[in-house]
Amino acid sequence: MTVSRVVNGHAKVRESTREKVMQAVRELGYVPNQAASSLAAAQDVRIALIYTNPSGAYLRELLLGALHGAERTAAQLVISSWETLDPTAERKAARALAKSVGGVILPPPLCESKVVIEELTKAGVPVVAVASGHFIHDISSVRIDDFLASKEIVEHLISMGHTRIACIKGHPNQMASQRRFEGYQAALKEAGIARDAELVQQGYFTYRSGLEAVEKLLSLRKPPTAIFASNDDMAAAAVSVAHRRGLRVPLDLSIVGFDDTSAATTVWPELTTVRQPISSMADSAIDILLRAIRRNGNETRVVVDQVVAHQLVMRGSVAPAKTAAKTRS
Repeated sequence: MTVSRVVNGHAKVRESTREKVMQAVRELGYVPNQAASSLAAAQDVRIALIYTNPSGAYLRELLLGALHGAERTAAQLVISSWETLDPTAERKAARALAKSVGGVILPPPLCESKVVIEELTKAGVPVVAVASGHFIHDISSVRIDDFLASKEIVEHLISMGHTRIACIKGHPNQMASQRRFEGYQAALKEAGIARDAELVQQGYFTYRSGLEAVEKLLSLRKPPTAIFASNDDMAAAAVSVAHRRGLRVPLDLSIVGFDDTSAATTVWPELTTVRQPISSMADSAIDILLRAIRRNGNETRVVVDQVVAHQLVMRGSVAPAKTAAKTRS
């Protein structure tokens, strides 16, 4: 116990004893086993991951990260779907959940549910929002800057000569959807491109909603030369519709997505997209929760807002706009 206190930096050890222990540590070349420390700290800790996300590819990345984090720390991971619950049922489910777990991971859109957050925080249960569109002051979060990421990928389309760029918005129940749309608008404005309302279609982060949105866009009298879809599922749907209409991607139509899930590489051509490291974000959420649980009310509650880096991933779904290509030649 004394060795453990010294190695872990606890203050309640006499200085003479601390020096003896550290001398033995140096002589033996002792290195603490971090895996064992994590195991001891996380044993019997139950962490819940609750989801209602419609994207199977997104959910896969989320689960892989959470499972890796749970395995790494020996925490018990409880996974549950609240797909069919209305706000009243969500409140009841959150109240019951608070009695059986030590911490909760909330991905979109639940991470923005006021009733769920209220019930969990009221019960003193640490919560981490993964991929929320903005920082929610009552709970910790691991997220990217959705505004900046979407602005950068639309700027990439503009740099390729595209000026008629459509946007398929994400589900309106998520702040990330709004932030991505704002990034799209900002990129157009800075480039001096007037926003055309008919080039904006509402999507819901599902493949089917992407199909419907792209059919409308490509039926316009003057269709877009490029499409920014707010996630990869809808971007993959855009590729499908373009092929069915005999359009060549990217020569006739450039398409970009968001998230860099498996959907981005299961279509042809593979999608240029924004990499949001969903898996590692869920893994990090486990660590944030465990730190909060270890405090166990002995310290002031600490809320963490961890903004991680995104990355533009260039693949084969973007080419210069035809007018730009002619000018260059």
